[in-house]
Amino acid sequence: MTGSFSFPAEWAIESARQIADTVVGTVYEVTRAGGEVDIAKVLKPRALEDSLRGADFMAWRDGIGCVRLIARSQNVLLMEHAGKVTLRDRIATHGDRDATRIAAEVLTEYHRPSETPPPASLQPLQRYFSSLFKKAEEDHRNGITGPFVEAAEMAQALIADQRNVKPLHGDLHHENIIFGPRGWLIIDPAGLIGDAALDIANMFSNPLDRHDLTRDEDRIAFMAGVFADTLKRDVRTILRYAFAYGCLSAAWHEEDGNEKDRGHELAVAAAIKNVLRQA
Repeated sequence: MTGSFSFPAEWAIESARQIADTVVGTVYEVTRAGGEVDIAKVLKPRALEDSLRGADFMAWRDGIGCVRLIARSQNVLLMEHAGKVTLRDRIATHGDRDATRIAAEVLTEYHRPSETPPPASLQPLQRYFSSLFKKAEEDHRNGITGPFVEAAEMAQALIADQRNVKPLHGDLHHENIIFGPRGWLIIDPAGLIGDAALDIANMFSNPLDRHDLTRDEDRIAFMAGVFADTLKRDVRTILRYAFAYGCLSAAWHEEDGNEKDRGHELAVAAAIKNVLRQA
């Protein structure tokens, strides 16, 4: 027994300190019998399916550009400690453009090909965008033409013409990229499979509270250019995925009754659309 949670005995955890508690899970920094300091995460029911897909992704990636999954037991994960410096911290010390370039390098690393087949559990993009499609159908029935309808049509076209399909993180943002002993690594993957261009879409909406950045059209254009070069795709495709994702995120917030963050995401999507018009 360590603290208020009993971890599997074979993990040899001698002490545990809670460092985070979110809707997804409770996170502990743990010390094991050999002196190793790792991370244990007790998953919560609300996002259990998504979290287990993420664990499958981590196991498949096996430490390549990604935090290493050491062990799992039902709803508890044991992972290496990726570090304590986030890409958000990097913005404060080296600037946003430097952080964007690092994100592109990290993307290249964890997108490296593998001879191991991807997990069957990974979620395809058609299902991933389901909340956006549902919202767009509701708006269409009510005679509403707006960003949700436009984004849903755009997402359907993108999904029908996917390129470079591979396992994706699915929730890449500045606090899911961490620097530590093994360099920059991704944490907390959602576990999707689809067009590689989708994997950077969430970066445009982050950091969440930095509206001075996320709604800055020069920043959006710069990010799109960096990611287009990294993925060897055209800028418009990057921006279309970013716009579709922004509206998807807004649809999620609407489902949760979170009007404030819904508005923030739609504002980002509107800025992305302005850049897309000029691309």
